[in-house]
Amino acid sequence: MSVLMTLRAPADVAKFEKLAIDDPEIFTGILRRAKERGLISHRFWASDTEIFVVDEWPNEESFNGFYQTTPEIQQLMQHAGVTAPPLVSFWRSADTGDDYPRAQ
Repeated sequence: MSVLMTLRAPADVAKFEKLAIDDPEIFTGILRRAKERGLISHRFWASDTEIFVVDEWPNEESFNGFYQTTPEIQQLMQHAGVTAPPLVSFWRSADTGDDYPRAQ
């Protein structure tokens, strides 16, 4: 069963979003590499002071292999004003029977 990976980091969110406009290739290049390593889904979220990434991966090992071999991620964080190491967590599906929409 797949896992959700969350990554939370303090950042200059305005600078981060401007980077996406000014240099979209850094984002698309990382995304392309993630897909090659098994990424199922990806989304950035933001508050005024933090970025929050929610990815779905086949397993933790797939994400860790991608993250550890993609130096562009560190470059992106540096350019985006990330001010501390990110907090990475992995989540498994809880068997509660109330998924919505329910998986077929």
